Amino acid sequence: MSFSDAEAKAKANKNRTGAGIGSQVQRLGRFMSAMIMPNIGAFVAWGLITALFIEAGWVNEIAALFNAGSDQAPAGVMEWTAGIAVLVGPMITFLLPLLIGYMGGKLVYETRGAVIGAVATMGVIVGSDVPMFLGAMIIGPFAAWCLKRLEATWQGKIKPGFEMLVDNFSLGILGGLLAVLGKMIIGPIVSRLVEWAGEGVDFLVDNSLLPLASVVVEPAKILFLNNAINHGVFTPLGTAQAEDTGRSLLFMIESNPGPGLGILVAFMLFGPRMLKAAAPSAGIIHFFGGIHEVYFPFVLAKPKLIAAAILGGMTGVLIGVLFSGGLVAPPSPGSIFAWIAFTPPGIGNYVVMFAQVILAAAVSFFVASMLLGFGREARREDAPEGDSSADATAGTTAPATV
Repeated sequence: MSFSDAEAKAKANKNRTGAGIGSQVQRLGRFMSAMIMPNIGAFVAWGLITALFIEAGWVNEIAALFNAGSDQAPAGVMEWTAGIAVLVGPMITFLLPLLIGYMGGKLVYETRGAVIGAVATMGVIVGSDVPMFLGAMIIGPFAAWCLKRLEATWQGKIKPGFEMLVDNFSLGILGGLLAVLGKMIIGPIVSRLVEWAGEGVDFLVDNSLLPLASVVVEPAKILFLNNAINHGVFTPLGTAQAEDTGRSLLFMIESNPGPGLGILVAFMLFGPRMLKAAAPSAGIIHFFGGIHEVYFPFVLAKPKLIAAAILGGMTGVLIGVLFSGGLVAPPSPGSIFAWIAFTPPGIGNYVVMFAQVILAAAVSFFVASMLLGFGREARREDAPEGDSSADATAGTTAPATV
């Protein structure tokens, strides 16, 4: 399935009617997929730049190996990578949400919907301190829908020669209003969600219910609130704990690369054609580079897979609780190499650490594969529009797309 095919399917599906909430959820899931999937390449590009050029990135780490007498890369190399790494923040804060808002608007109202979707998305971006992917997925299509309804009121009634004037001012005025509303309303809502997530994690930590922390952490990660929870909750608490005991399991809750790896492998084997093609590169960036954000769009495209992330995360934490797992410092970025580097000395500690990653990946892979119908759902989505044989092959027992 190409990007244009996904877009065409989303436009067709959003106009379909069906009985029951199941069909409505199915249409919503397809629409969200069409917003996210064309932008997967942009996420991969951001992930590569991040993994290669941040201070703890691959380029500096490799350069440090050849810098005799120092555990850091040469100053010239670090200065060069720092100059490139300035792309990382603006890309995740501005570029990626704007692309999602643009695509969401385009699905609703073609090019004009795409433009106003991007304008309105800018408002929610500056209204929050965290990347506003959820806000973009909401306000982009909503802005395009508002513009479509507004312009329908005077369709065919504008005198010749004034069409461009009316079109430009209607989009500009409405887009500006929605951008202001996005900054004033959605930004504070997201900030409050971050506070609630942090309070929920604090409660679970205080009451020794660490495996259940994944119920809060994994959905928050998918909404790109992972850094807020990790650095705002786990790092301070884990650092204090590590000073007393020499290790902390809190460092392993959010940073475990296992759940994301399992989900990406499931997409490699059973995902729709377009996501299947992007999954291998995303898996390398995620697992070895520690840039977890590259797998979030895959879950946003198939929101039901959040269950796989939760169960995989819970498995990893449970193994750590049962066998006293922990790291000596927060791994940043959360790659398998960082986990190996920050594992306390001792074969037993490494066995527990690898068990947490491998079992978390195995559980998330199995659950994600089951939710993807072991390929049945992908065959149905990749089939040409109107191909009844694909539906017959998929069978009525295939899980609904959510």
